[in-house]
Amino acid sequence: MTVDLTAAADFLATAGRVLDRRRFELLFSGGTPEPVLAAVDGYRNADGGYGWGLEPDLRSATSQPGGALHALEVFADVAPATTGRALELCDWLAAATLPDGGLPFALPVPDPAACAPFWAGADPTRSSLQITAVVAATAHLVAAADPAVAGHPWLDRATGYCLDAISALDGSAHAMELAFAVRFLDAAAVVRPDAADLVERLRPHVPEDGLLHVAGGAPDEHMRPLDLAPLPGGPARSLFAPAVVVAELDRLAAGQQADGGWTVDFDSWSPAAALEWRGHRTVQALLLLRANGRL
Repeated sequence: MTVDLTAAADFLATAGRVLDRRRFELLFSGGTPEPVLAAVDGYRNADGGYGWGLEPDLRSATSQPGGALHALEVFADVAPATTGRALELCDWLAAATLPDGGLPFALPVPDPAACAPFWAGADPTRSSLQITAVVAATAHLVAAADPAVAGHPWLDRATGYCLDAISALDGSAHAMELAFAVRFLDAAAVVRPDAADLVERLRPHVPEDGLLHVAGGAPDEHMRPLDLAPLPGGPARSLFAPAVVVAELDRLAAGQQADGGWTVDFDSWSPAAALEWRGHRTVQALLLLRANGRL
């Protein structure tokens, strides 16, 4: 299956955010980091966190862990370039962290219009392994090129929280919690060898085909092998036979639609989010395909 980059660019021009168009430009059209960083800066608050719908189903203006995740994705995109915004975001994450070292799934949402109820109704006093793991996993990717992030106390603290919480996981874990736990271990194993050992501990909870149905989501919504182990070379890939990964990459490449973009398998909570998720997914799909030698 041949991926059409020109069609993807046309789709983003038709329906994508400026942020995702600038990400595409940087990653696939010879762009530079500065415009991408300027685009994500539009979602930044004075406290150093990110909101304003950077997480498409969380339209709140407030700084949120979900917004931090997507900002860190951008900071990983621009590597090996770095930005002081990443250090400032780590400071914000440290301030948002609860006493046990974890992040709440969401902080209070005073402006819930068009926000998914799981964001607006989250308990801000309870740590969430799901959000902490995926935020910390992405921060570890940034840290590979940014010593300020690598050495930030927040990342060390979040890593410790995740390792402890993952050690206690059992077969009752929600699909997204389990998937992001595996992704975290894969990213953290570069600097924490004990993370690779925990991948083996989770093996009995991951089916051979890697399909984890998302309880409470859309009927056909699943976490898939590339959600758990997106990048080659890490310990998480050992959970799947090579043929499973090849089939998932084939499926991902074949997922490009006639309009040039990719779709998502989950429900969106506003018309804006429905379009924005497709733009985000299109860039992420292309990144995954390139990282796995398909572009």
